[in-house]
Amino acid sequence: MSWASWTTPGIFAGRNGVQTGEAGPVLTGELDVHTTWIEADGLAHVTVQYSGASDWLPLAGSPVPCPSETASRALHDAVIHSIRTGAALPLDDADAPPPRPHPGPAAAKEPRAN
Repeated sequence: MSWASWTTPGIFAGRNGVQTGEAGPVLTGELDVHTTWIEADGLAHVTVQYSGASDWLPLAGSPVPCPSETASRALHDAVIHSIRTGAALPLDDADAPPPRPHPGPAAAKEPRAN
């Protein structure tokens, strides 16, 4: 049986914090995020805790169907991005790609066709 896990410490939740469990508390401030993917059940389990705490709480919407280790790593990264940008339910937004950075004024101009 194959499995993989990732932990990202020190994520600052956006203004809405993140919802835990079905009706669990909303966590705000500095958080740690942990994702475990288990091949046998095809699920990614995403948990969150206050940085330095000992109790991990499931993120609302976890576990999530996830077909591969690569997909679970991408899910973990998407959850981190969603939490930082203020998604209270980051697993709802995890399928959406992260927004692309604004190109700035110089890159926004396209050359004219002659």
